[in-house]
Parts: sequence; C-alpha cells; structure tokens
Amino acid sequence: MKLVKEVIARFPADAAILDPFSGTATTTLTAAERGNSALSFDINPFLIWLGNVKCRSYSVEHLACIQDDARLAIGRVPSLIKNDNWVPPLFNIERWWSAGTLQVLAALRAGLVEVFGEPTEDRTDGLAWVAFCRLVIETSAAAFNHVSMSFSSETTHHEVEHVTYLYLAILDAVLASGSAQLQGTGEVVEVDARAIPKMGRRFSLVVTSPPYPNRISYIRELRPYMYWMKFLKEAREAGEMDWKAIGGTWGIATSRLNEWGPNSKVLPEILTDTVGRIAESGGKNAPLMATYVHKYFYDMHLHLSSLPNVLEPGAELHYIVGNSSFFGNMVDTPAILAASMQMLGYSNTVSKIIRKRNCNKALFEYDVSASWPG
Repeated sequence: MKLVKEVIARFPADAAILDPFSGTATTTLTAAERGNSALSFDINPFLIWLGNVKCRSYSVEHLACIQDDARLAIGRVPSLIKNDNWVPPLFNIERWWSAGTLQVLAALRAGLVEVFGEPTEDRTDGLAWVAFCRLVIETSAAAFNHVSMSFSSETTHHEVEHVTYLYLAILDAVLASGSAQLQGTGEVVEVDARAIPKMGRRFSLVVTSPPYPNRISYIRELRPYMYWMKFLKEAREAGEMDWKAIGGTWGIATSRLNEWGPNSKVLPEILTDTVGRIAESGGKNAPLMATYVHKYFYDMHLHLSSLPNVLEPGAELHYIVGNSSFFGNMVDTPAILAASMQMLGYSNTVSKIIRKRNCNKALFEYDVSASWPG
C-alpha cells in the first residue's frame, strides 16, 4: 500500500491508472481516493463485485439506510431460523462451521436477501454483503495466519445473539470505511490480463501485483465467500477459474498442467534455464512444477505482449512481485519479467528489493519497473 501511494503521488491527478490484476482493488481504490481515474482487470466475478463495491462513493443518507435495513434483516432471523434455509454447497462444510452456527448464518443470509436482494453488480447496498462475508470468516474455524488456511480441531457453536451482534459490529466498521467520498473514480471490469483488447481508454501508469509463482491458489482462499455469495455453485467452477488465472494450481488446474505445453512463442533464455533446472532436480513432481513455472511466465509474457494495447506512449509500469524456490532452484521472478519486457520492446527496466518476505533469507518482494516507448 505504501509503495502504491508513493508511485501514484508522483503522477498528476489527471493521470489514468491501470491495475491489470485487481485482486481486492487496492490500487484502484488508492488512486480514486487521490483523485485519479483508475481501472482494474480481473476474471473472478466475486473480486469484480467486491472491487466495485469498494470503489463507490456513498452518501451519509445512503449509509444510514443500509444500517437501518440491516437491522430489519436481523429482526427477521428468529423466525427464519426455523426454516430450511439455503446453505452453500461447500465441500466438507462441517469443518468450517458447526451445525448450529451454520443454521444461524443461513437464517441471517435469508433475512439479508429479503431486505437487500441477492448481491449483484447493479445494486448499491453491497456493503451489507461485505460485512456478511467478514462475518462468515469470523465465525468459522478457519485460520489464515500462514501461507495457506488451516482449521481448528473443533468448530464453535455461536448463538443467534452473538452472530447478530457481531454482524452489526462488523457492519459499523464497514460503513465507517465507506464514508469517505472518493475524489476520483475507480472501476473493476472483466478482462483476461493475458489478452487485453484495445479499448477507448489508455493509461499512463500501471501499478499492479500479479500472483506470485509460488503455487498458492488464490481461488482456494476465496471459496467460502464465493459460495456464500453464490458466485460459485460447484467445485468444478473454482478449478476452471484457477486454470484461467496466472499461477493457478488447484483442482483441475493442477491436473491440466500434465497436458499443457507452450506454443512456438519465443521466451527469455533465463526462463528456459530455470525450467530445465527444476525439471532435472529429482524432486517429487519436479517435471510438473517445472511446467507450472513455465506456464506462469508464459502467461505473464502473453500479458506483457497485449498490455501496449492500452498504454500511452511513455507509460510507466510497476510490478510488485516475489521470487520463489522449487527443490532448491531459485526462480528469479524480477529477472525473468525484466527479460520478457526487454524482449517485447519495453525500456528502462529496473528491479529493486522492497522487503524480505519471511524468515527464508532468499525470498523477497521486488518492484520491477519499466516504460513503454510507444
């Protein structure tokens, strides 16, 4: 966040800013708060919805209406809890919530639907649903305090009063965060960053943080929200989305790696060397992981190939990325990306360390910057 603010601050308020890997829309919101016009790309419908909810301005009156309507929904919970309410078809859901807690959450969701309707892009009361998303995690047995989630050995039953009180507390915090009026504009649209089309808008600054090549599936972490919000209906949809995502390796996305191969596109020699070392390392599933790294940078090369379709001449790029290691073989992400940029005609490529990522002395985050001559 600090680096994003520092980079954006060097540009005039009328500079158009792009984040081709939106995630939770941090860059777009930061730019809009400052007064810039910003756009983000994503392929995940939940993240598109969430980003646009975050990047709206809300009047005091509108926020008060959301709060009042949420209290109406909560008032419906005692009667709704007696019904057979819908629950998400999340695999092994009992390790997330106890049967009693799940019953309360389902009743609260039904109440919110009665008052607000299902969460959709064209509604402006999404903050109530953002609070519900936070609630389902707060009441779950899941923990996100390391590179992947884990679960407590036992789920906790939460009574109706506790769940509704917690929801209102979370909603108050969400509404408070949405009270600031944005000076600029921000929007998230559905675009595959590997194949960016020509658009009516062009951008003078790109600030983004794509997924890292570390085999962590972001869709896996988002599943509980996406199921509860009905952006996912079955597990296969999650795997399909992960396959489209750069760096996705969960479910069917992993099995498809065995059949994947690059087209005849010429890629940087440093990538070829890295992939070869991983494949020959002798580690478990080493050839599969070598293919994973190959596909990651192949997809990033496709992205950088299509990015000029929306760049102003002289546009500046900043990619926040992390390196990784497979079976003792370092994947020098900044060097490989810089080589792709240079091969594709970008200039002034520079890589600098931002911070150390964890206790592993060799893992860092970098800012890989470049410019597009046009």
